[in-house]
Amino acid sequence: MGLALIGLMLLTVLFFVWVVAIKRQIRTLKNVKRADDRERRVQLSKNLRLAKGGLVVSILLLVVTGSLSLIGINGKKEVYLEHVHGLGFSSDGKRILIPAHDGLKAYAQGRWETPEGAKHDYMGFSPVKDGFYSSGHPAPGSELKDPLGIVKSTNEGKSLKMLALQGETDFHNMAVGYNSHVIYVMNPQPNSKMDAAGLYYSKDEGGTWTKTEMKGINEEPTAIAVHPTEESVVAIGTPIGVYLSKDYGNRFEKVLSEGQTTALYFNKQGELFIGGYQNQAYLQKMDIKSKKTEKLTMPALTEDAITYVAQNPSDDGEIAFATFNKDVYLSNDKGLNWKKIADQGKTITEEKTEQ
Repeated sequence: MGLALIGLMLLTVLFFVWVVAIKRQIRTLKNVKRADDRERRVQLSKNLRLAKGGLVVSILLLVVTGSLSLIGINGKKEVYLEHVHGLGFSSDGKRILIPAHDGLKAYAQGRWETPEGAKHDYMGFSPVKDGFYSSGHPAPGSELKDPLGIVKSTNEGKSLKMLALQGETDFHNMAVGYNSHVIYVMNPQPNSKMDAAGLYYSKDEGGTWTKTEMKGINEEPTAIAVHPTEESVVAIGTPIGVYLSKDYGNRFEKVLSEGQTTALYFNKQGELFIGGYQNQAYLQKMDIKSKKTEKLTMPALTEDAITYVAQNPSDDGEIAFATFNKDVYLSNDKGLNWKKIADQGKTITEEKTEQ
């Protein structure tokens, strides 16, 4: 499509130059009494009509081709990540899902698309075994209360189940157990279910909440993750490290001190992925029982760091992460090699070769 646009632009310029050149030649034929001038003027007028017609057609083709360049396969518009508010895999593991300010975006088999459903501004996006939980704000024109409070979808956002605190609170720091469905939130201010700010958890999809003591953490949390099956295990990242609790967040132990923690994620085996920044961005995987960490290979990031990371629940080799600069990377070999699938919000679609 890019070469076609360039070709049409050049053709349009050539027709325009031709039109201008003919008009100049016509203006030089001032003696209408001379037969040769009259014949020359008639011929130039015919050429001018042809040139103008070609110019109009080339402009129309340029407009159409330029519009088509913004349209993807099956008539779908090019996907752009205005913001990145989370990252995870679909329940079947076939798609990467990213909430991007104007609804969910999905990546599968080298191509991006916008799934069906209202374009809600999801925050605290938390994929689980049968869908996702989230907070955030409703799409423009939606009849839902703002903020969303806590919602759940089992069909990738086509419909939402309203769980709690609609119209009251927007949770940015929120995580949900992949199998247990226990919900942890950093509550920013008192609401109808929570008396104060702080870390809370719910075992009944937001019906009731328990405030934790959160002993051992004195810094502002930057990231949060919940163990997939053990509902009492929660990890919190801060500007100076990673803390782990095994008693619902009442007491935390510092398990990593390597600069700022920017992303946390528990895979289905209960291993903790840690994105952080200490002189440069890093990605590690921790065995929370032994506290041993393994540094993963990752592409070089310039003045950037990981904001969200996830592993495919159906394929351990597939790992994806997003960055502050809205770059998105995907690995199919457990992080040995990476390919960029979004560059500063501009999604990258793989070209399919004809068989």
